[in-house]
Amino acid sequence: MKIRIEWNYRTPKGTETVFQTDEMPIGQAMLIAEDLERTKRTKSVTYTDEHDSTWTIKEMKAYLKGIETEPHNIKVYFDGGFDHPTSNSGLGCVIYYEQSGKSYRLRKNAPSAELISNNEAEYAALYLSITELELMGVHHLPVKFIGDSQVVINQMSGDWPAYEKELSGWADRIDAKLQELGISPEYELVPRKANAEADRLATQALNGTAITAVSELNGE
Repeated sequence: MKIRIEWNYRTPKGTETVFQTDEMPIGQAMLIAEDLERTKRTKSVTYTDEHDSTWTIKEMKAYLKGIETEPHNIKVYFDGGFDHPTSNSGLGCVIYYEQSGKSYRLRKNAPSAELISNNEAEYAALYLSITELELMGVHHLPVKFIGDSQVVINQMSGDWPAYEKELSGWADRIDAKLQELGISPEYELVPRKANAEADRLATQALNGTAITAVSELNGE
């Protein structure tokens, strides 16, 4: 979740002005909020999330405490591969997250024989990652989705239209699932070499190697 702060600042001599921040992670906003309270020069402060709901400091503290034992600070890498001679696909995703003060990585892949293109395989890989998030119990959190498919990233970001029926169907299904889970997505396009782990999982799925694994990162 991201928060923006607006506050009325008053100098010791009574001069007042209004400041407003850009959106920032709620943990960072909490630190600034506590510091603002210590200055005792704040006439009023408003904390607003990306859905235009307002929060008190007490509510932000309770929220942070509540998510500490749940998966949070989540980044998802996804990739799909399509083999034209066999019309088989391989899907892969890597989910990095924090929970109870520790960092983890989940790796998951899956084969598919029901897709018709590489772009559709990329969409299916994104959907696979969201299914894993649901199984993890992730809900009402921001999640960054990272991939090397210009088509998927730009269409899901709303920068490109999805004219193909198959792809628009995947996009609608993904949007519906994200809304159901209350996940606020952020999409990032990266070069293929920056998505090597998810790509390797997709290739392993094509080759018949199934992987589902969770590991603690231990400062990696």
